[in-house]
Amino acid sequence: MSLVPQEKAALLVFLLAVVALYGAEVLVLLRAMLAIARHRSARRILLSRPAMVLHVLAIGGLACIGYARFIEPTWIDVSMMTIPTPKLKEASIRIVQISDLHCDTKPRNEERLVAIVDDLKPDIVVATGDYLNDASALPLLKDTLSKIHAPLGAFAITGNFEAHHWSGLDLFSDTGFEPLEQNTTTLTKGSDIISITGLNFDRADAYRGLLQGFPTDRFHVFLYHMPDLIEDVDDFGVDLYLCGHTHGGQIAMPLYGALITFSKFGKKYESGMYRVGPTTLYVNRGLGLEPRPAPQMRFFARPEIAVFDIVPAPQP
Repeated sequence: MSLVPQEKAALLVFLLAVVALYGAEVLVLLRAMLAIARHRSARRILLSRPAMVLHVLAIGGLACIGYARFIEPTWIDVSMMTIPTPKLKEASIRIVQISDLHCDTKPRNEERLVAIVDDLKPDIVVATGDYLNDASALPLLKDTLSKIHAPLGAFAITGNFEAHHWSGLDLFSDTGFEPLEQNTTTLTKGSDIISITGLNFDRADAYRGLLQGFPTDRFHVFLYHMPDLIEDVDDFGVDLYLCGHTHGGQIAMPLYGALITFSKFGKKYESGMYRVGPTTLYVNRGLGLEPRPAPQMRFFARPEIAVFDIVPAPQP
């Protein structure tokens, strides 16, 4: 996955700022050490106003690193959304989306994920790709998914990690999750009908044939790992497009947001909800971490479980 120019520039600026800050701090400390070696006072060097600003910024940066490494990666955020639609007449349907688990040999959020989803009492659970960082974590993934239950069903698609690294692994057998590789399932609750179409990551070009001619009177959920198809499918009657992949940047800056997303749209659809024509897009920040050499941190991009209550629209 390549970076768009804006992301390359943002990442470069961020890295240069970090190098400049800690480079300047090291220089101040070296000057102070040199002064001490020459039997001079280092007080003026260490306690000058510019030096004090550097110390505060450097210590703050280390505190941010500690928070990003040890606190935020396990601080799961539950995002609740209500979507009214005239395509439902009687029932409300709760869909819970999980994404980007990136299971490692050492458990991280899996046990808490199961408890949260169970408390949410979903009608449907969908998983939108990138399940493993290491093949040895497959038993952990399967154990986690097998403990997630929804009366109308649980459905899964694959992401880029499955396409590029784990295509030979059986991810979903005995988990209760039905893989939607390039097909649609139709579900009913009372007299209402909802359809879910899933498309595996490596079958992106098949979206047109898959969505062509879909009934427009039925609420339609589309699952694809990335937001990259949103501007192609908005003419095909998709009501709700659920994806992940971006991690919300995993490292995001206050007021700026994600530094990198590995999406062809860059920051345009970095995380959260967007309205694109008649389609609601939701980009889930996911639950796990990209494997090393990516930083094993989250900053201003908490792991996320998304909840969508699809409800009948008020009658005029």
